[in-house]
Amino acid sequence: MLRTLLAKEFLEQRRTSKLLIFLAVFFIVGCISPLLAKYTPDLLRSIPNIPPEYAALIPTPTIKDSISQYVKNTGQFGVLLVIVLTMNVIAQERERGTAALLFSKPVKRSAFVLSKWLAGMTTVTVSVILSSIACAVYTAILFGGLPLGKYLVFNLLLLLFLAVYLSVALLASALARNQGMAAAIAFGFLAILLILSTLPRINNYSPAGLLSWGSEMLNGTHGTYWPALIISLALAAGSVLIACLHLDRQEI
Repeated sequence: MLRTLLAKEFLEQRRTSKLLIFLAVFFIVGCISPLLAKYTPDLLRSIPNIPPEYAALIPTPTIKDSISQYVKNTGQFGVLLVIVLTMNVIAQERERGTAALLFSKPVKRSAFVLSKWLAGMTTVTVSVILSSIACAVYTAILFGGLPLGKYLVFNLLLLLFLAVYLSVALLASALARNQGMAAAIAFGFLAILLILSTLPRINNYSPAGLLSWGSEMLNGTHGTYWPALIISLALAAGSVLIACLHLDRQEI
């Protein structure tokens, strides 16, 4: 049954162009991040009448700037895309009545939720792979090669970071009875996580700590962010579990 539900989700992703949107956005992020890191200082220096002393303060870009730009862009556009395209996957079906029709058959509601999570994670994983390859190629051309082992670990941490927001958005969709409420809950969760990530010390325990860990690893420094890893895993698993339990107890 789970396989059938997964096939349904992938078919819906193709029909709604969700897969294409994910791939296109992540590919653009992967390509443009090293380019921005490389040429933004040159653009700033080319500003007419800029004082020479200010132009001298603009640093020469390095591979660290490419990674920093990649983290920044993925953390912004990637998270927003995951939230927007996941927050309505359950609420939409409840609102349209297709979920009630589906549950009239011998379909477990937990399998329904898991199929949506697995389909979403598959799409995000493929998108991150495409984005990471694009970023690595352009970074190698413009700055030099990345350490492949550390870069792989970095992207695994990035994938877990996005998995947290996908899981939270899925939970919001399960809690809501319509798409408007799902959006409000999802962006409420997003706001809470973003606020926590800006607070001193708490950042090390939030999902944002995963990006800091990966960036420092690539830049040659070694921070300790194991609490962020554990909490992120708990948030992702807990969100999916609560979504399954809540939907199982609700009348559709």
